[in-house]
Amino acid sequence: SKKDQFTGTSHLSSLTNHINLKMQMVPVPEQAYGNFFEGDCYITTLNSTGQMDIHYWIGNTSSQDEQGAAAIYVTQMDEFLGGKPIQHREVQGCESPKFQSYFKSGMVYKKGGVESGFRHVDTNVYNILRLLHIKGMKNITATEVNVSWNSFNKGDIFLLDMGKVIIQWNGPESNRREKLKAVLLANDIRDRERGGRAQIAVVEGGCEGDSPELMKIMETVLGKREGPLKEAIPDDRPDLYQTSNIRLYQVSDASGSLVVQEVATQPLTQDLLHSSDCYIVDQGGVSISVWKGKDASPEERRSALSRAVGFIKAKNYPSSTHVEVMCEGGESAMFKQLFKTWKEKGQTRGLGSTYSVGKTAKVDQIKFDVMQLHACPELAAQERMVDDASGEVQVWRIENLELQEVPQNTHGQFYGGDCYLVLYTYMKSNKQQYILYMWLGRHATQDEITACAYQAVNVDNKYNGAPVQVRVTMGKEPRHFLAIFKGKLIIYEGGTGRAGVVNPDPGVRLFQVRGEQEWNTKATEVPARASSLNSNDVFLLKTEQMCYLWYGKGCSGDEREMGKAMADLLSKQDKQTVMESQEPAEFWVALGGKAPYASNKRLQQEKPLHQPRLFECSNQTGRFLMTEIDEFTQEDLDEDDVMLLDTWDEIFLWIGRSANDYETNEAHTSAVEYLNTHPAGRDPGTPIITVKQGFEPPTFTGWFNAWDPHKWSVSVTLYVFSFYTRAIIKNGGFAQMNNISGGQVSFPPFYKSKAANPSPSNSPGPAVAPSSPTCKKATGIPAELLINKGPGELPNEVDPGKKEEYLSDADFELLLGSSRTDFNRLPKWRQNHLKKEAGLF
Repeated sequence: SKKDQFTGTSHLSSLTNHINLKMQMVPVPEQAYGNFFEGDCYITTLNSTGQMDIHYWIGNTSSQDEQGAAAIYVTQMDEFLGGKPIQHREVQGCESPKFQSYFKSGMVYKKGGVESGFRHVDTNVYNILRLLHIKGMKNITATEVNVSWNSFNKGDIFLLDMGKVIIQWNGPESNRREKLKAVLLANDIRDRERGGRAQIAVVEGGCEGDSPELMKIMETVLGKREGPLKEAIPDDRPDLYQTSNIRLYQVSDASGSLVVQEVATQPLTQDLLHSSDCYIVDQGGVSISVWKGKDASPEERRSALSRAVGFIKAKNYPSSTHVEVMCEGGESAMFKQLFKTWKEKGQTRGLGSTYSVGKTAKVDQIKFDVMQLHACPELAAQERMVDDASGEVQVWRIENLELQEVPQNTHGQFYGGDCYLVLYTYMKSNKQQYILYMWLGRHATQDEITACAYQAVNVDNKYNGAPVQVRVTMGKEPRHFLAIFKGKLIIYEGGTGRAGVVNPDPGVRLFQVRGEQEWNTKATEVPARASSLNSNDVFLLKTEQMCYLWYGKGCSGDEREMGKAMADLLSKQDKQTVMESQEPAEFWVALGGKAPYASNKRLQQEKPLHQPRLFECSNQTGRFLMTEIDEFTQEDLDEDDVMLLDTWDEIFLWIGRSANDYETNEAHTSAVEYLNTHPAGRDPGTPIITVKQGFEPPTFTGWFNAWDPHKWSVSVTLYVFSFYTRAIIKNGGFAQMNNISGGQVSFPPFYKSKAANPSPSNSPGPAVAPSSPTCKKATGIPAELLINKGPGELPNEVDPGKKEEYLSDADFELLLGSSRTDFNRLPKWRQNHLKKEAGLF
């Protein structure tokens, strides 16, 4: 029955089934997750944080009947679960990042199908001979190809799997990340399918002569290679303009037959979606999203998925186009990103933002508490505050393209004709941290803007790259920027603050004051006319004789108090309080007469709920690409690249230690382009913040679950590749090989082999000098005799609970990332964590 078939899916964190030739769903063994036969279809479910996703995967050689059966099963599952799951259509080779992220070690495409006699995984079976073509960097796929040199190319990685031996061949143009991902997949195959008994070896395609014995094995299987290798195959990616071309189509059966009609283009708004209909959102042919209104007819809802597939055919889009189906109220974060505004049911309203620890049905309004910022980085991230703004502030103005320090008594006064650098210094964990703001006036010259960026680099270099850099456009000041001036931030529309320069006297000036406390208040100059007024705010009208404090009917008592404080800063003249609708004639004369102005009730502005998005910015493939990372974690921040984190209110550019200058420069250009081409019509003035690896503020780290502040103190790359060089056999030492595909193969211990370390030009990471097997305890026991060894496998003199004490100093720092003294200062849990990562626990 339907109930018997689907009840379990809502209780399991993940479940994978394949569709056999009898059109039945058959569970896939857990150890086979990530293995897909090209001739089959699969259904995968994931229940995460209360949201269920159902993916159905289509193999390239699966039949139309199997594909149809998979679609029917997905529709039935969706109906049984009340329409709550988000449905995804995945096609082999074009899977969504979300689907790929489920299989951390990569996806393996196998030829044939289960019904043809193949099994997903046969553990401890060694009579195997296959060639896997590895592609991808963040999420890799491995496709079975013909076991022939004709399948190889210069840019990719290939695994020659011979049962007890797996040889990884790295293309001369493959990069370090691809090599690491491939060796992790090889390890996964060894552990899951061979019970850990297979040996892994690596051949560098550009230096095959360094591995003569491995090449001899490969040539025994593949034959002698004739002719040059094929050129690298580029990775195709849609450009930003393609993905920003958004169109909305309505699917309706009001006329008696289903009709698909275009109703809007970007930027889309939520009010275009009506509960009585279904809609298709076309993202430039790259992705199709289907939205089902809660009051749509059963036929409309049931045929939504098939209509999306028919839509793809009608538009002549590739059959691999990704399809996502969701019901009203269960929209994915990616779907909401396509709309300029999105309001959640029950979303709280009001000026400013609130924060509530935990997710509950009732959202309580909690006063912002700066003391929680470092205790709760997620609060710092949402409030965009790194501390309580009590640090030290230095301000410079760009004058004649150079820096001129601004006197402290004028801190907070910014002129629209100038550019400024503001350096903020604060303490965190007894260590100085820096934020460098670049404030760009609306009327500053291009030369001054360029000079501001240039001088920011100089200041950054002075502090060894530690400052977090924030680009601030006039009128778009982030909350922390307001807070550091403690209610004294005044922004003049034009003019300059330079000494000796007399600004034109406008005679009358009008300032709009917004904010209820010192940490969120600023006064902004607006045109001195009646139409600039707003019933919801406080305004200061400064004339030659008087300074008027005008209180709109909608302003609060706190806003009035901040208005008084701001009036004392702006003018030493007499002050006169003016209530809305009780203005004296002189007030209107100063503004040039009465005129209509905004006098509606305070707009209850909603803060859009948008999920953060992380993109990798890299040119490792030969051209600059931005690749989105789904379900991201701190582990996804790659020190070789630049990462772009979009939190909607801010854009962060995270610079890895080893990122090259081209990536860094292109990333900033792409961030601007990303904003300009965003389908939701994003504000191009959104702050762009530059963060360097190891100097991440809580406004950045708060968007990552379980951020590890010690991660960058340990050279992860160094450890991974020291393990990489020890876990593989690069050449020599094969004692016997009776049968290439499954025969008996024996190897000497690595430390006794003749393997040389990779040269710096070919090694994907730092070269690791193997310890001498003759070393005594005074100089350390070779690390390979200690790593991942049980008590019975260790040398007699080694205490299994204190393996690290027997390492040489060099190996100790290499594996554990610190000196012995620093290591001993760490808490015990941290020591054990590092020892586990190094295989010494």
